[in-house]
Amino acid sequence: MKGGFSGFPGGNMSGLLKQAQKLQADMQKTQEELESKVMEGSSGGGAVVVTTTGKKQITNIKIDPEVLDDVEMLQDLVLTAVNDALNKVDEVTANEMKKFNLPNMPF
Repeated sequence: MKGGFSGFPGGNMSGLLKQAQKLQADMQKTQEELESKVMEGSSGGGAVVVTTTGKKQITNIKIDPEVLDDVEMLQDLVLTAVNDALNKVDEVTANEMKKFNLPNMPF
């Protein structure tokens, strides 16, 4: 079959390759944008606030001095705020990657 492969849109392998390259470039750009985002997680009504990047690197932790008297509660609040921040990174990443509409690959 000259000029293409059956089963590919338009039978054009080079067109398919260009689409794949564009998709890869768009995904890379989106990943870089996500990594530069800053997100916050909090607990205890803002008593503990954790700031993280899209790369899941904690960049700041703010603790209200009023919660310093109870170490166990403070530990729980920090843990909850960290998990909240990391969950937000996952949610934002998942929402951004949905736009690429990729099938689940069994890897």
